[in-house]
Amino acid sequence: MKYLTNEKLTIVGAGGMIGSNMAQTALMLGLTPNICLYDIFEPGVHGVAEEMYHCGFENANITWTVDPAVAFKDAKYIVSSGGAPRKEGMTREDLLKGNCQIAAEFGDYIKKYCPDVKHVVVIFNPADVTALTALIHSGLKPNQLTSLAALDSTRLQSNLAKEFGVPQSSVTGAHTYGGHGEQMAVFASQVKVDGKPLAEMGLTPERFAEIKQNTIQGGSAIIKLRGRSSFQSPAYCAIKMIEASMGGAPFTLPAGTYVNNGKFKNVMMAMPTTIDKTGVHFVEPTGTPEELAALDASYAHLCKMRDEIIELGIVPAVADWKKENPNL
Repeated sequence: MKYLTNEKLTIVGAGGMIGSNMAQTALMLGLTPNICLYDIFEPGVHGVAEEMYHCGFENANITWTVDPAVAFKDAKYIVSSGGAPRKEGMTREDLLKGNCQIAAEFGDYIKKYCPDVKHVVVIFNPADVTALTALIHSGLKPNQLTSLAALDSTRLQSNLAKEFGVPQSSVTGAHTYGGHGEQMAVFASQVKVDGKPLAEMGLTPERFAEIKQNTIQGGSAIIKLRGRSSFQSPAYCAIKMIEASMGGAPFTLPAGTYVNNGKFKNVMMAMPTTIDKTGVHFVEPTGTPEELAALDASYAHLCKMRDEIIELGIVPAVADWKKENPNL
C-alpha cells in the first residue's frame, strides 16, 4: 500500500468508538503507516490496537500507549476525540467545564512534547470551545488547528437529499456556520438540488423549518436511535480533515477555525473553509440578512461560552492570550 506520508499520526481517545473508527479509517485510506493510539483507559486502547493488528494492514506500524509523553513525542498530526461523550438528554454545552479542562491539558501536551506538529483536529464537544482552549494552551498558529463542524452541513445535505429523493451528492451548497450543534446558523440561500436553486424547488417555509430543526437535532436523534453519541460520521469527517492537511484532496466542508477579524473576534467558529497542506483558510460567508443575523446570534453564544471558560480559569482573559500563545 502507498501511504500519503510516513509521518506520525497520534489519535487521542483511541480507546473509544470514535477513536477506534478513526484508526481504522486512517489505515483504510492509506494516510500513514505510523499511527499511535493513545488513551488513559488501558484495556480500551489495548483492545483497539489488537483489533487493528488483526486487520493485517500492509506495512502498518501501529503502536499504543497510556503515556502522553510517548503518544505526543514527534507527532506531526493529531486528532483528538479524548473528551467525555454526550449522553441522551445532554446538550454539548453540558460538557463545557470537564471537557475544556481536558482540552487545556491536551494543548499543554502539544506545547511540551510536539511543538513541531503540523495540524491538529479537535472533535470532542463542545468542539468550538474545546478547540479554542487547546489552541490557546498549545502555542500553535491558528491555521494549524481546526475543529469538527462538517457534520452539521452533511446532516443538512442528507435531510434535503431525502426530501427530494436524490443522491446526497446532488445537493450542493448546504452549509451551516457559526457554532457547532444547536446554535448553528443554517445557510440555505446557496443550496442547489441537481443544479437547481432550492428556492425553486417548491419547499414551503414550514417544511424547511422542519428540515432545519431535524438538522439541528441530528446528533440527538442518533443518540436516541443508537443509545450512544455519533461515532462513525465524526470519525470519517475528522480523518478526511487530517488527510487534507497531509496533502490529500482539500477538505472544503465547513470546519471550525480561529476567527479574529472586524466582526467576529477571538472565537473558534465554522466558516467557509478549505483545509490543505498549508493549513486552514477561511473567507467570510455570504447569505441573506436572516442567515447573517442567525450567524450573529451564534457568534454571541460562542462568546458566552468563551467567557464562561475564562471565568472558570481554564483559559486566561482575552487580553492575556498572547502570553500563553504568541501566535494569537
